Amino acid sequence: MPYTAAKPGTRPTSDELRERIPGWGADLDPADRPAFPREVPGIETGAHGEMPDQQPVRGYRERSVEHERLTPVFGTAQPLHGPAGALRRLAYERFSEGQTAHWLLLVLGDRVEAITAHIRSFASRRPDDPITQSGVLGERGRRPVASRMSPGRSDGKHAWIDPLLVVGPWVLAGALTFRVVRGVARRGR
Repeated sequence: MPYTAAKPGTRPTSDELRERIPGWGADLDPADRPAFPREVPGIETGAHGEMPDQQPVRGYRERSVEHERLTPVFGTAQPLHGPAGALRRLAYERFSEGQTAHWLLLVLGDRVEAITAHIRSFASRRPDDPITQSGVLGERGRRPVASRMSPGRSDGKHAWIDPLLVVGPWVLAGALTFRVVRGVARRGR
């Protein structure tokens, strides 16, 4: 039954539920509840209800629309930045955590962050190297092909597509770079 704002009809009574569902209502009597002694007022549990002081907010902090305010303490180590930050900010400002769009925008923000990190690596002295980072060279001398084809591996179903996913973006980026450089060289003649 899809969710609607209207109540779905009459609610069954406790007796009807007890007849229909074995064990229903077993904890209605407080004496039968495992946590009952702790629920009695006046028992000291050691817990306190004091709210910590609110951490000062400098700049924007993501907060879900469900929550009235930020938690008293929150992390500030990785502030949102760039296109990925804009996607994450959109997810928090527009969509509830119960909506798929919220989580899809966060996943998309992660993918955009990964792509921009790869692009930034080309401007550094140590660009990303897909061969060594994939771990393929670490398998030399240890039967790399035979070990990947063994029947006990849990990743055997998607092993065929892994090379495409790892090397494919690099091949596409190389082909695109080649076309751009060739087009610039032709215009320069």
